[in-house]
Amino acid sequence: MSPLRVSVLAYPGCFASEVFGILDLLTMATHVAVAQGVIEPSYEASVVSPRRRVSASGGSRIDVSAVRPADVLIVPGFEISPTLDLDATLANLGPEAASIRSQAASGTAVVSICVGAFLLAEAGLLHGREATTSWLYADRLARRYADVRVRSEELVVTDRGVTTTAAFSAMYDFALRFIREHDGPRVARSTARIALLDDARSTQAPYVDIGLLPTVGKGFSAGVKRWLDQNLGARYDLPALAREFGVSTRTMLRRFGDEAGETPLAYLHAARVRRARHLLETTDRTVASIAADVGYGNPGAFSGVFAKHTGQQPSVYRATFRRRDGHRGRAPEAARVLTSGSPSRRRSPTVRPAVAP
Repeated sequence: MSPLRVSVLAYPGCFASEVFGILDLLTMATHVAVAQGVIEPSYEASVVSPRRRVSASGGSRIDVSAVRPADVLIVPGFEISPTLDLDATLANLGPEAASIRSQAASGTAVVSICVGAFLLAEAGLLHGREATTSWLYADRLARRYADVRVRSEELVVTDRGVTTTAAFSAMYDFALRFIREHDGPRVARSTARIALLDDARSTQAPYVDIGLLPTVGKGFSAGVKRWLDQNLGARYDLPALAREFGVSTRTMLRRFGDEAGETPLAYLHAARVRRARHLLETTDRTVASIAADVGYGNPGAFSGVFAKHTGQQPSVYRATFRRRDGHRGRAPEAARVLTSGSPSRRRSPTVRPAVAP
């Protein structure tokens, strides 16, 4: 079989690591596949652009080829700073959006990394589709493109030939799934071990830092949030909360919901989980003690709420994110490449050919 043609679209301001990260992992997977008995080449990789010259984020020069037919087109993310004019940035990437549309219309499967989803949305590929991006910018994507169903908790989302991923390292979550479908689970598993990658992640929820998210709400809801933050361990009492702010319970729910987009109880649960995450990362206190500290007398109920918000049980979260002298601990050793057994059979890629948007 001919190798799968994988192109990465480079453009001004893109992250160079996201241009080459997936290609490097595919190269590793090819070596692993050869060691396991696969003899035909798996991938034909190229870095393409509609421009003759491309400088990535930080000024790194990237050598590019002309855009060519491909089976898979990968669109990396770009640098977003507090002063970035997103409208101007996307407007300046008109040639790239046109290339993405053209490739998708010809049946190429399209993949974005991190905020590359904004570029796919500008090209019209995410209209009516589910998508994800970095949790930090998911709300911005949803507000800018109301016709996109943003699934902010997901690491990788594929919808009718278009794939989007969460931030930065999620490119490896996609790549490992891609390798698993194309070269088989043994190749993907061995590649992950050699590269020290977690091949079992399923959500970006544990990584969300609510303190970094833009504040949603106005004066009334902001005051309620401050009061709830200061009384995390207290029993939730909606009538008492309403009296504290001189309104009825109905008015409390309506005004808070209109401003914050959620109920006071939903905010309280999230705030309690945020505090619990910090305690799990930085202390040796038991889960039951932490549960009581943030307002849950029943550790089982606390674990359920915690898992709903983070995708992990408290003990698993602690094992993953526990800080020891400022570090999480040692990374696991890389596994040796397995060379026994019959050659892996080629599989079709995870992403499917796109339909024209």
